[in-house]
Parts: sequence; structure tokens; C-alpha cells
Amino acid sequence: MIVVMKKDATENDINFIIDEIKGLGLSYSLINGEKVKAIALIGDKTKFLEKKPQFMHGVDKIVHISDELKFSKNETANTSFVSDISFGHGNFVIIAGPCSVESKEQLYNTAKAVKASGAKILRAGTYKPRTSPYSFQGLKEEGLKILYSVGKELNMPVVSEVVSEENLKIAVDYLDILQIGSRNMQNFELLKAVGRTNKPVILKRGFCSTIDEWLSAAEYILCEGNEKVILCERGIRTFETSTRFTLDISSVPVIHSKSKLPIIIDPSHASGNKNFVPDLCKAAVAVGADGIMVEVHEDPKLALSDSEQALNPMEFDKICKEIRKYLSF
Repeated sequence: MIVVMKKDATENDINFIIDEIKGLGLSYSLINGEKVKAIALIGDKTKFLEKKPQFMHGVDKIVHISDELKFSKNETANTSFVSDISFGHGNFVIIAGPCSVESKEQLYNTAKAVKASGAKILRAGTYKPRTSPYSFQGLKEEGLKILYSVGKELNMPVVSEVVSEENLKIAVDYLDILQIGSRNMQNFELLKAVGRTNKPVILKRGFCSTIDEWLSAAEYILCEGNEKVILCERGIRTFETSTRFTLDISSVPVIHSKSKLPIIIDPSHASGNKNFVPDLCKAAVAVGADGIMVEVHEDPKLALSDSEQALNPMEFDKICKEIRKYLSF
């Protein structure tokens, strides 16, 4: 059980709760993020609950837990993240755009096309952590400026990956949604830093991580008071080599059984092959995902990164029309 304190709770308020806990012979641990102060109780909480702690001065709410996923199980988890776009509860959100910002013209043309097809959020990489140091690394801050500008022109919220705490300080002023990539899923200091921004966060699953490790990573963000976390399944590494990664489609119902956080699917990174993306998008709808994030480029043959998995606008439009039939059920 977690005793979540109000934002304006004083040290005296917190110490009073701690004294009550200690007086009953219970153990506790403090969760002190910048925007959340909470106390986790360990042991039989029955006697403490009899004191009606929810009415004690400085207490915001009592969160009951059965394991280490303290905040992601919250029944009242926030699902309204940016603008008027909500994830979950029957809302299927389409996020689309190129792997990387390459120029304003390239991004604008792609963004205009995906919006016309039904995409609500524009994605594009600006800082690109690549396996090879010789691959295109992104336009960095210049890319952020282009992404911000195009998003404003088309009235589309924008998302891009942040790769470090220093990068975050720059990116936070340009982005509506922050993305934590697979390689940084367990960069705990970065997770805490994005949690303190209170901006929506897409947290991608590490490609060698279990679902519980993924949810524990989300807890680092949630502990800082940021409830706007969206999980993204992007495939895991297995012995199979016919696709870039293996899309763990079963992670969607597992997440829904373990957590109240929304989960979206990234079929582009999972497959690494645009020919498989349409069927994986349909699978995302069928399994109950809360959205998809798809790579689209105005001319994939000219893409500076991940050209094999990028759809052109016509292919993306066809997918949107197909999945819309399933979403109307």
C-alpha cells in the first residue's frame, strides 16, 4: 500500500504518517520524487487502515498494491495526454511520420499526407542512436526546430526520442511527447528526468527486456509524479532472423492485465520490412492495442535511415482505411 501525499504536504505531515506507521510496528520506505511524495508500507496494513489515513492531514490518496508496480496499476490512471487526444478506453491513436527529420520539405510533405490519412500525432527522429557510428545520426537541434515548426503549421502534436539528460534539456521545449527508445529503457536517471517534466512519455520496451522489467522502468517515470506514460511494444530479440525483431503481440493483453497504462504497437521497428507492416497493424487492432506508431516517408528509397521498413503515403493510407473497418465494430 502506498500513502500518496499532497503536493503541498509538509515534512511534519510526512513525519506524522511515519510515526503512525512505526507505532504499529510496520516497516516503510519513502518515495520522494520532485513532484510526488509517498510512503510505501510493508507488512500487514490492517491496523493502519483502521486509523483512516486518507483523512489525515497532507494525505492525497491511498493506493493499494499487490506487487512492486505501485503506480502503473492505478485504477484512475490518466489517459488524456496531449491536446484533445486520449489513449485507451476505446480510443485507437495513430502516430506516423518518417524515421528521421531530413529537411523541412520532406517532413512537411510526409506529415501532411499522414494527417490526411488519419494520423493524430507526428513522429520523427532528431537525435538518432544508431548501431553504427557511421550511420545518419539525425539533425539534432535543427531537426527539433523543423519538427516543432511543421507540427505547429499542421496543428499536430509531435514526438521524438530523447537520448540523454542533456538532450532532454533542449528537446523539452520543442516536443509535445517525449520518447524513450529501446536502448534507454533502463537509463534510470533519464527516466526520472522525463518524469519531472510532466510531459507525456512514450516508453519503448527494451529489445531484451521482460514485461515486468518494462513496467518497472515505467515506475521510475510515474514515481516522479508524471502519470502520462504510454508503453510501446516494438519487438524483442529472439533466435528468429526473418524479421528485424519478433513482435510480442501477447504483451498487449499481458500489459492490460497487469497495468492501467495504455500500450501501442510499433510494427515498423518490429518487422524491419514494410511488407509485414499492414498485417501487424491489423494484429494490433485485433489484440486490443491502444494505437500504432508507423514509419512513413514521402519517398522511402531516399530515406536516410530505415528505408526498408518505411511505407510511402499511399501504402499508409491503404492501411488506415483497412484498419478503420475493424475499429468500427
